[in-house]
Amino acid sequence: MIYLELTDGRIVGFPADRFKILRAAPEEKLKKVSVEVNGYALRWEELDEDLTVQGVVAGRFQLPLPEQAA
Repeated sequence: MIYLELTDGRIVGFPADRFKILRAAPEEKLKKVSVEVNGYALRWEELDEDLTVQGVVAGRFQLPLPEQAA
């Protein structure tokens, strides 16, 4: 799980396996995330992956939930 704490105090979490690149990444690389664009984006430099905070909060994921979680 990846958790974001928003400026309004909400905490949003999402499973890394909802994104193709993050799904295949080892935990050590998932931990190497930086906040970019004045807090509007997440960047995994080693994975060459970027996500917008707005997209995550809106639930715009690349992959569906696994069958067992649905």
